[in-house]
Amino acid sequence: MRRLMIRKELLGLMFLLWASVSFGGCVYLVIGSVGALGGYAISTDTVQGTLEREKDDLWEASLSVVNIMGRLTRQDESEGKIEAIVNGARVTVTIDQFTSNLVRLTVKARKSFFPSIATAQDVYIKIINEMGK
Repeated sequence: MRRLMIRKELLGLMFLLWASVSFGGCVYLVIGSVGALGGYAISTDTVQGTLEREKDDLWEASLSVVNIMGRLTRQDESEGKIEAIVNGARVTVTIDQFTSNLVRLTVKARKSFFPSIATAQDVYIKIINEMGK
């Protein structure tokens, strides 16, 4: 009887955790291999990380990856924004420069009206890997 109560409590806690992540807005999570690369999810459709790189190098790597993975729809280097269609999802890559060699890379992906965190993760990881070449 006690085990059954403990299982119900654990199930309830797991549901609350799931609900808070799903509906809670900006919940910081380290997701899979993105966490190992210094990125984290800031919402259900966005992954971001801060890198010690030159903005121009990150821009070139991002353009290269997005062109390989999907179809480029818009690019504005002065704004630091790239938009594309990747795996049927609208992907927005944003590069913000903080200092001469510190930049933030943000990748957002939405398929129709729904978030596509898997696509955002995939694009983010490939951009980071491209920077390592």
